[in-house]
Amino acid sequence: MKKWSWLLTFLLTAILVGCSAEENTKDKQTSDQAEEVSNEPVSALKLIEDEKAGKYLADADGMALYYFAKDKPNTTNCKGECLENWPAFYAENLEVPEGFNKDDFSTITREDTGEKQTTYKGYPLYYFVKDTASGDVNGQGVKDVWFIVNSETTFAP
Repeated sequence: MKKWSWLLTFLLTAILVGCSAEENTKDKQTSDQAEEVSNEPVSALKLIEDEKAGKYLADADGMALYYFAKDKPNTTNCKGECLENWPAFYAENLEVPEGFNKDDFSTITREDTGEKQTTYKGYPLYYFVKDTASGDVNGQGVKDVWFIVNSETTFAP
């Protein structure tokens, strides 16, 4: 009987070790999957200050973001040649600077191109092609319809 109990103990130990290793593998896979989800790219917006323009919202690279006064909430009126000069800004997972509410940022799908564009308080955000370096605000006030965005920005209805 002692011979069989030793064999039975050995078999039970082998089964338990095998199950434990399988659980550790499953736990590691679940942990790896959780890390993949949390490693989604985050686009951190910045608040930059310009001597003349004041504080303004910029993308993670320091490029100024603008709004177009002729846009309507959740609708863009900048198409064709306008869009060539004022490229649409889009970021999927935003981190916003202090003074901004993340809930004020959303996404629209442009009717003209079918591409996504980030909005602030419903208004589409853009870059300006003549801004070539971090800190440039060459689009501020262009034709009295293009403006930088800051936490005090209000939009006329």
